[in-house]
Amino acid sequence: MPVGRSQLRRARVATFALFATNGLVMGAWVVQIPAIERQTGVGHALLGLLLLVLGGGAFVGMQVCGPLSDRVGARRVAPIAAALCALALIGPALAGDAIGLAVALLLLGLGNGALDVAMNAHAVQVERHAGRPIMSAFHATYSLGAGAAALLGGLLQAADAGPLVPALVVAGVGVVVAASARPFLLPPSPVAATAEPPVRRRRAPGRIWGLALLALCFFLAEGVANDWSTLNLTSVHGATPALAAAAYIGFSVAMTGGRLVADRVTARVGPVAVVRWGGLIGALGLTVVVVAPSVPVAVVGWTVFGLGVSGCVPQLFSAAGAGDPRTSGTFVARVAGLGYLGMLVGPAVIGPLTALVPLNVAFVLPAALCAAAATGARLVRPRPQEDLATIGRARQ
Repeated sequence: MPVGRSQLRRARVATFALFATNGLVMGAWVVQIPAIERQTGVGHALLGLLLLVLGGGAFVGMQVCGPLSDRVGARRVAPIAAALCALALIGPALAGDAIGLAVALLLLGLGNGALDVAMNAHAVQVERHAGRPIMSAFHATYSLGAGAAALLGGLLQAADAGPLVPALVVAGVGVVVAASARPFLLPPSPVAATAEPPVRRRRAPGRIWGLALLALCFFLAEGVANDWSTLNLTSVHGATPALAAAAYIGFSVAMTGGRLVADRVTARVGPVAVVRWGGLIGALGLTVVVVAPSVPVAVVGWTVFGLGVSGCVPQLFSAAGAGDPRTSGTFVARVAGLGYLGMLVGPAVIGPLTALVPLNVAFVLPAALCAAAATGARLVRPRPQEDLATIGRARQ
């Protein structure tokens, strides 16, 4: 059944809302980490292990909800995952010890992973019907939601509200958004019902695993920026903590801004060029960080890096989900899952490297991975049956 313009517009807005909610929830968690650490009495080392529980829960949630979205439709899975992810944010705020925090983070990870895959699977569906690239804009909305959560968390912290109040506020917003978005999401594609019977084995082809490896490279590099950019300025260049924040701010602003325009760039030059040149520009930015003689130059390097990689990951998700709607969620889960592991592994790899080389030199590794990923950009080239413009014209 064809999707009308007004129905597609509503579905697009609802998908934006889900991405913003995911960013809001995870941003609210990050900004409350210091308060929750004090509340539960866990140290930095134990907290690091507990964060692996969060990541493990997210990985499991992705692998479960990918096939589930294919089976029953992302329309059913995404709102439930959004509500569960939002409500799970309350758990860490109530935790009183390490065990309670571990259980809470496992649930939060499960909800985050489930929502991540389901909303991306639905975004692929919306993009397919739209007939033009829009995935990067969805990911930009996630970043905006995370930024809003950081601002809200900062204001509530200034008011000495504690971790529970922000969690309750964000959880309430998430549940409302999930319930409001549900009626406007697209039903499963009729291709799934009218095509040949579903295959018994949905083993990911080599191309999907190739996309997953590219995601691993890009996510690993992004994870390094998240956890080490400010430390780069303080330990290598002697910047104050307030000044060092400019590195992460530059990276984040460039990442968000790049994703806001990446769809137009993709429509003009194609996804292969976006991934190839984005990876090379990201590698260039990290190279600048490695050789930077001063704080301003290092900030420029982190900013260039964020701009370069901003549009790469959305292209990987689009490529993974394009094609047979029966396997979109499963294949997106494969790419997102391996990429998420890269996000976890990246910061952990840099630490041991600093025992061998200076911190700035350790960034040669993520720079090399960005450059290597650029060489695999051809994997995102749309196949004839995945041509968005053709599908979009057929819809009209």
